[in-house]
Amino acid sequence: MAKKSVSPAPKIPKALQEKANAIAEILDGFYPQPPIPLKHRDPYTLLIAVLLSAQCTDARVNIITPYLFKAADNPEDMSKLEVEEIRQLIRTCGFSSVKSKAISELSHILMDKFHGQVPQTFEELETLPGVGHKTASVVMSQAFGYPAFPVDTHIHRLAARWGLSSGKNVEQTERDLKALFPESSWNKLHLQIIYFGREYCPARGHKPEVCPICSKYGIEK
Repeated sequence: MAKKSVSPAPKIPKALQEKANAIAEILDGFYPQPPIPLKHRDPYTLLIAVLLSAQCTDARVNIITPYLFKAADNPEDMSKLEVEEIRQLIRTCGFSSVKSKAISELSHILMDKFHGQVPQTFEELETLPGVGHKTASVVMSQAFGYPAFPVDTHIHRLAARWGLSSGKNVEQTERDLKALFPESSWNKLHLQIIYFGREYCPARGHKPEVCPICSKYGIEK
């Protein structure tokens, strides 16, 4: 039987690749060793913090989690709490009812199916309640060091603004960014973009003329 032919990946235009390389150099200059923004102690507390960060700022999550983790900082203890107890502890975070239910359910699943440990594959992580591809990517990269490029709405916005992706959704943007940057840089680069966006390239009140990237490429929005 003849082998099925595989179409080669589209060739990246030289100018686009040069722009991506230059942007990576700028980001390295500003954030050579970007810290993980969500406070955590282990894969489980990171997983919970990332789940809470949906529709909630990292700063708010970092205020909430010390109280939550004082009550329960592992799947066994968390699974013993009532959903309403969890909700009260995270009530100042958006969608607290949905998130408290997901935290309770995934903690039970970790105890029942994974011996109380956070799984180390995308497939298994994404079976957990409240855990989508972006959350799984963050855990895989920041907890386990697996090459991943988590793309949230902020990175999606900046990739479009900088002309690195024309993706209509975060999935396409992730594919585009992975093609432009070496795998060894992904884990650090996604954090660099987040920090840079907050400080120099925000969605609102953006001043392109003083942004170190937008001013370089004549980006006006």
